[in-house]
Amino acid sequence: MKTYRVALLGCRGRGTAAGRAYYAHPRTDLVGLCDLIPERFNKLGDEFEVPPSARYTDLDKMIEEVQPDIVAIPTATELHYELSMRVLEHGVNIEVEKPMCIDLEQADAVIAKAQAQGVKVAVHQQSRAGPNMQATFRAFQEGRIGRLRYITGSGKGYYGGYGLMNIGTHMLNNMLQFGERCRSVSAVALTDGRLVTPDDVHTSPAGMGTITGESITATLQFGDNVTGTLLQHRFPVVQLEAYSLELYGTEGRLLFNASGRETGGAWCMPTPHHLPDGTNNRWERLDPIYPELYDPASSASPDDFAFADEYVRALDEDRDHACSGDEGRHIVEIMMGIFESAAYGRRVELPQPGRDHPLLRWRREHGLDDPPPPVSRSYSDWLVAEDRRLGRS
Repeated sequence: MKTYRVALLGCRGRGTAAGRAYYAHPRTDLVGLCDLIPERFNKLGDEFEVPPSARYTDLDKMIEEVQPDIVAIPTATELHYELSMRVLEHGVNIEVEKPMCIDLEQADAVIAKAQAQGVKVAVHQQSRAGPNMQATFRAFQEGRIGRLRYITGSGKGYYGGYGLMNIGTHMLNNMLQFGERCRSVSAVALTDGRLVTPDDVHTSPAGMGTITGESITATLQFGDNVTGTLLQHRFPVVQLEAYSLELYGTEGRLLFNASGRETGGAWCMPTPHHLPDGTNNRWERLDPIYPELYDPASSASPDDFAFADEYVRALDEDRDHACSGDEGRHIVEIMMGIFESAAYGRRVELPQPGRDHPLLRWRREHGLDDPPPPVSRSYSDWLVAEDRRLGRS
């Protein structure tokens, strides 16, 4: 069967993870690396056995010379739109790190460009394809919890608006696997324990776009009378164990935790309610479902490898990746809907007709300019400045 040629655009942390997955997969070849800093692509080039002649600082030259089937774009979020559009000009399938864009106008443009070029877009939501989520989904398909009625998901404890754009995109993607399309959202965003105001709208650190809210609680309405709650609440310290998804059915519950290879996992409880004195209230751990071609001795993480494996199978079958561009755009719709609902205090129906950023619109309606750039790109430094703004020591 066909071996797919993959080029990597961006050679930092997420680029390393994606590169290791494609390097380990027996049906993908890493044929080109691109980064503005040669030290980065040289380090990965040596690890992945990419010849020096296939290491570039010019992405257009790389694509023209190595002729990839897929270009991976694991770059900073604020660069996703520009780089996706440049790569799509070449008529190449892409996979772009999450979130795919920072607003709906950008996401719409990327989807339209891909459709015009006849190529596919995947958004790198690796936990959706990973072994523990696959185990959760199999148990769901087998009917082990009966009919789904409620989903709840939590972030890791980042500042709410930042966490929504960063980790919330993963959680929403996982919710959509079970609840299908989201029809409407209602949200409350608090900063320092009060409802947010236009003055609480910020330009995010780490290039995540425009955000608001220290703590966000969102109610999501899916099809078939399924509701969900997404929690993006700031904790004193980020807690990986809080990054979890729970499914409530009429006959049982499923729990997925994505905190890491050692502590993460998937579990099933054969009762829909907590019964402290009952006999069936114990969680059963589910066995992870690894891709057939995965080699645990490789340096690739199981989730990233599974994402790459899904892209191979999707291209074989001429279908979209499970984490498609269309679904990636829908996730941006949900996140923008959450911000809009929190700002205006009303439920937002999806997809929304207005595609501009609702928080920027909200500020302008109150006579305010767009928020200034963050005091620091670093999340931790930005958080110190935000606490200072709120009068905290």
